[in-house]
Amino acid sequence: MNPRLTVKDLSVEFDTDEGIVLAVDRMSFDVEAGEVLALVGESGCGKSVTAMSVLGLLPPIASAKGSITLDGTELRSLSKRKMQKIRGSDISMIFQEPMTSLNPSFTIGFQIIEVLRRHKDLSRHDAKKQAIELLDLVQIPVPAKRVDEYPHQLSGGMRQRVMIAMAVACNPRVLIADEPTTALDVTTQAQILEILRDLRERVGTSIVLITHDLGVVADIADRVEVMYAGHKVESAPVDQLFAHPQHPYTIGLMGAVPRPDLFVEGASRRLQEIPGRVPVLHGKPQECVFAPRCARATAECWTSMPPLEQVRPLHYAACYHPGAQNMQSNTLDDEVFT
Repeated sequence: MNPRLTVKDLSVEFDTDEGIVLAVDRMSFDVEAGEVLALVGESGCGKSVTAMSVLGLLPPIASAKGSITLDGTELRSLSKRKMQKIRGSDISMIFQEPMTSLNPSFTIGFQIIEVLRRHKDLSRHDAKKQAIELLDLVQIPVPAKRVDEYPHQLSGGMRQRVMIAMAVACNPRVLIADEPTTALDVTTQAQILEILRDLRERVGTSIVLITHDLGVVADIADRVEVMYAGHKVESAPVDQLFAHPQHPYTIGLMGAVPRPDLFVEGASRRLQEIPGRVPVLHGKPQECVFAPRCARATAECWTSMPPLEQVRPLHYAACYHPGAQNMQSNTLDDEVFT
C-alpha cells in the first residue's frame, strides 16, 4: 500500500539580505492513510516551512527542491490553478494563529461558506447549513447564532475551532495542524485533540501535526519526526521514541519537559536545558548541526554530517553516538503524559 503523502529530499532556501538561508535540508517522510505524524522541534527548526512547502504557500523569496506527492500525484509540478483546487479540499491546514488567519472583516460563517462553495459547488443556503453543522461538530455552542459573529467576538479556543471547521469542511485526505493547541487551556486542548482524533477515525484523514509539545505528541501521534536546524535527526514510532530516544537533541527535549514526579515531596531535581540556540544555516553544513550544543560531540561530529541510520527496528537517528549513554535521567516514559 502506497503512502498517502510522500515528501522526498525536500530542501528550501530563502534569499535574504544576509545571504542564502537553508531552512530545510533534504527532508523526507511518508504519511499513511489515517496516520498521525508529528513533526517535533524548537522554533526555527523548519517544521512550518516544510508544511508550507506541501501546500505550495512559500513566499517569493523561497525556492524549493525535491518531491511532494499526494496519492501518487506530484504536487510540485502542478499549475497554480490545480494547486488551488487541491488546497482546502484534498489538503487543508490549521494555521498557527487563528486571529491572524481569520479575516476580521467577515463573519466566521462567511469564511466557512466560502470554502464550501469554492470546493463543493453548494448553494449559499446549503453551504450555510453545512457551516452550522461544522461549527456544531467542533463543539461551538449555539452554532446557528455564532455563524453570524466576527472573529473578535469569539474566545481564542473558539477561533481555533473555527479554523478546524474550515480545514475539515471538505473532508481532506491530509490535514496539516500547525501548533493547533498553542496557548489553549488544558481542557480546550483536550477537546481540540479529540476533534482531530474523531476526524481521523470518521473519514480516514491523515494528519501532520506540527508541535513542540511532547505531551500532545504522546497523546495523539503514531510516529514522530524530530527536526533540528532544517534536518531530520530522529524518526520512530511514538512509543519507541519515548521509551528509547537515541539522538542527544531528542533526549534534551524530553529532559526539558516538566514531569509530575519532579514535584513530589522530597524531589528537587531541576529541569534540564539545552544550551545555545538553533543556528541559522547559510549553506550546507559540513558537520553535525547539533554539535555546538551537544555534550557528546567528538572530532568526527565536527568534520562530517552523520547519516540517518537505523538504530532499532523502525527507529532511525542521525548521530555518531546514539543512545541514552549516561543521560537516562533525562528520558521520559510515555506514562508521564497520560
